[in-house]
Amino acid sequence: MHICHMKKAYFNWSSGKDSSLALYKILQQKEYDVQKLITNVNQDYQRVSMHGLHEDLLDAQAEGIGIPLEKIYFPAEVTMDLYNQRMKEKTAELKDSGLVNGIFGDVFLEDLRAYRDSKLQEVGITGVYPLWKQDTKELLREFLALGFKTITVCVNAKLLGEEFVGRVIDEDFINELPEGVDVCGENGEFHTFCYDGPIFKKPVEFEIGEKVLKSYTLHKSDDDNCYQDSKKTKKKEESTTKNYDRSFWYCDLLLKK
Repeated sequence: MHICHMKKAYFNWSSGKDSSLALYKILQQKEYDVQKLITNVNQDYQRVSMHGLHEDLLDAQAEGIGIPLEKIYFPAEVTMDLYNQRMKEKTAELKDSGLVNGIFGDVFLEDLRAYRDSKLQEVGITGVYPLWKQDTKELLREFLALGFKTITVCVNAKLLGEEFVGRVIDEDFINELPEGVDVCGENGEFHTFCYDGPIFKKPVEFEIGEKVLKSYTLHKSDDDNCYQDSKKTKKKEESTTKNYDRSFWYCDLLLKK
């Protein structure tokens, strides 16, 4: 398909493995022309939101892939109202520039997809999910078979110990995961940094730094907290959120100069 017939799109880039595999599949399909990577960054610490990855590693990653990167900056203490406001401003800007498709690496979280789609519809953007409803074990094995390389940079301390952060994902990592932990970390169990693979023109060179346990103070309102644990009530088919996820192990990665 000639590029002039491809649909213009931006990619919601997390810096991790699911984004990398989703981008690979999109590039192979040649239906969408991905013109930008969009990443949320903590402006107080210059790190990728949730992942804790240094901004310079994110920059090196985008350079290695060869697609322009744009960042959306948020304060460390961000509320959902502020998050929604800034995201709406950015997506409206992307829509005005002709990027009417937003691509995500989500796999099976129905509530998250519904939230994304509702927000995108407000500005006239269509959500695209190339990994949607695929088996996460098969996705991860495909990811590794393609030659991608990724390392864990953040794990939920409620579910995983210090030994799981700062580890390259391989068969041993998969086999050692506790029962109930999704192998792709789709429930937020862990986050990764992808540093090499078929979408890269060159790998990102880095060194492994210290491991740190960080805990977060919760807002008074549940709706303002980013780290939430969704549960289903027995009496009603509706989601309730409880703020359990507040401690995370991070592994600091340092860009090789």
